Amino acid sequence: MKCDSRVSFLACTFASCCIGHKPKAKVMTLSQDYNTLVCESSSSSSFVQTRGKQFVLNGRPMYVNGANFYWLMTAAANPYTRSQVTQVLQEAASVGLTVGRAWAFNDGVGYETLQSSPGVFNEYVFQGLDFAVAEAKRFGIRLILSLVNGNPTWGGKQQYVDWAQEYAGIYLPDEDSFFTDPTIMSWYKNFVKTLLTRVNTVTGVAYKDEPAIFAWELINEPRCVSDPSGDSLQAWIVQMAAFVKSLDQNHLLEVGLEGFYSGESLARRGPVNPFPYAAQYGTDFFRDNQVPGIDFTTVHAYPDIWMPERSEAEMIAYMQYWMNSHIDDSYYLNKPVMFAEFGKSSLTGGFREGQRDLFMAAVYDTIYESARKGGPASGALVWQLSTNSLIAGSQDGFAFVLSQFPTTASVMYKQSYRMGLL
Repeated sequence: MKCDSRVSFLACTFASCCIGHKPKAKVMTLSQDYNTLVCESSSSSSFVQTRGKQFVLNGRPMYVNGANFYWLMTAAANPYTRSQVTQVLQEAASVGLTVGRAWAFNDGVGYETLQSSPGVFNEYVFQGLDFAVAEAKRFGIRLILSLVNGNPTWGGKQQYVDWAQEYAGIYLPDEDSFFTDPTIMSWYKNFVKTLLTRVNTVTGVAYKDEPAIFAWELINEPRCVSDPSGDSLQAWIVQMAAFVKSLDQNHLLEVGLEGFYSGESLARRGPVNPFPYAAQYGTDFFRDNQVPGIDFTTVHAYPDIWMPERSEAEMIAYMQYWMNSHIDDSYYLNKPVMFAEFGKSSLTGGFREGQRDLFMAAVYDTIYESARKGGPASGALVWQLSTNSLIAGSQDGFAFVLSQFPTTASVMYKQSYRMGLL
């Protein structure tokens, strides 16, 4: 296969299985003008929408393959690591990935902090996010941007609760007060409004008007253990979904759920959760995704963490069971489902690259079987892609550099190709 100089070497290496065929995946002219991205297929000037249980673009069903690179904004904010953003997006595009997921937040104190205190923003970090969105657009990758962390890293709920004490003199019992305290909720809304109405300094397009953004995510992995009934989180989702939609009716919106069940949903479903305590997290996949304004469902999956004592075959079997449960419920919700985080950790005892390939192939096969029948499974985002320069900072074992694992890259390309043909 002759390589076009506009496409990285990975595409030429791993596309050999498709010689003679022309997938619908984007083939791009990488102009230095961010507003002149040329695609053979779908126009980057169109917003992704939903029609029942499918994503649609320009009136046609849209199926995706993608990855997480949560660190895009902070890497782009630092001139010494900005090139890593271009590198990872180019490698992702070369195997046909069309959707990525990244943090649009970093709350607290630090050089690469976006919001250093409530309503106080570091412009150079915002410009890092501007660059990341523009580069993703240049490579034909739409981004899901998450608005706050449910975990304490990068600030998260706990940072907002700490701010309430420091700046408002409000002493709150725990980090779950994030979901109920009026002052904190006003700060979150202010951040959301600031981001959505911001005009990108690279593209000149307001975020709420940028088609290269696939969707907004209210919060990464929300949990509210102080209220296992789920009422507190549910009320927060209702309020914040309505607020986001009041500012931006162009983009899709999702919660950021991991997919755990509780209450009546768990009783109906049976023992789906990976461990019993998950029912006490104050979240419920079926209930929370019924909120008006929530356009599609999300699921995270980490058998390596959830059941490390199980065999590889048992983990894959559970993964398929976990996925099919959420595919079935998304069918009844009449919404697409995105498997927004999944991966295989290299920290697992006896890890081999082939294990990751088999695990990813099983995930991809489950998605493809639903999609080809018109079901709600619409794509998956592997956790996570990195670069040689940045991978040392990732300690979770799931990060990998695509160009260093040709068989994994081949698995990802084949999934992108067949999803693009649907």
